[in-house]
Amino acid sequence: MKKENNLNDKVIITCAVTGAIHTPSMSPHLPVTPDEIVDESLAAVEAGAAILHLHARNPEDGRPDQSPEAFAEFLPRIKQNTNAVINITTGGSPFMTVEERVAPAAKFQPELASLNMGSMNFGLYPMLNRFKEFKYDWEREHLEASRDLVFRNSFKNIEYVLETCYGNGTRFEFECYDISHLYNLAHFADRGLVKAPFFVQSVFGLLGGIGAHPEDVWHMKRTADRLFGEDFRWSVLGAGSSQYKIATQSTTLGANLRVGLEDSLWAGKGELASSNKVQVLKMRTIVEALGLQVATADEARKILELKGGDQVAF
Repeated sequence: MKKENNLNDKVIITCAVTGAIHTPSMSPHLPVTPDEIVDESLAAVEAGAAILHLHARNPEDGRPDQSPEAFAEFLPRIKQNTNAVINITTGGSPFMTVEERVAPAAKFQPELASLNMGSMNFGLYPMLNRFKEFKYDWEREHLEASRDLVFRNSFKNIEYVLETCYGNGTRFEFECYDISHLYNLAHFADRGLVKAPFFVQSVFGLLGGIGAHPEDVWHMKRTADRLFGEDFRWSVLGAGSSQYKIATQSTTLGANLRVGLEDSLWAGKGELASSNKVQVLKMRTIVEALGLQVATADEARKILELKGGDQVAF
């Protein structure tokens, strides 16, 4: 996991601005419209985020929208106003087909795109225990349907995303929700279908994936070290209330960090985050308190060996 010497103390902060897990009734601060996504993205970059992980939503009711047309409403505006690395999801929503999910990344050819590295149960329904009232009918249905949801990311699906995007120079944020996903990534590396350095995003605490215990973090890190040696760059995200605990432990182990209202709605126990910026600033405080520095967007490009913001199609 070795970087250039002058980048060893740099920590990349990714901000996942809105996602497709949380619904509008859960927080008035969740960005839904293109204007809100733009404003939240730019504020997160100002606070220290080098990478923006982006989803789109229907501005009328906030449901996930993976059409290229929805992304076109905000991608050029963000690019024109910031040097940040823009990362387009190919996860979309677990209820979508892989063809739907990959369409925006295929069209806009970003520097980075996310890629889920294995099929899994994807349980969102426990949030119904906390949130009782919903403004839109689709919200409750979305959560309840996850009781019987397998987020399909078969080997064929993964190959399809790789074949669709790699030719455009797009690299990947490999989202690994469990140990088996690291082995899936190693399988594709052995076949020569993915290129080092691998940007491994370890996801902790989502029902259906690995837990958020400190031993889970160690297990994920040890396994990635054994499989990839110096050929990967590690990043972590803790879902929900585990966000800051996971970040603190992992930073001491050399990780980069991901935050944002996609992954957690909270700024602290019982306190909704008023913005993505609030979460980025908290992460920045953790990083700097440990004697490290937040990476700039151009430093992130060097660390991850990205093609550059002038090589995208938006």
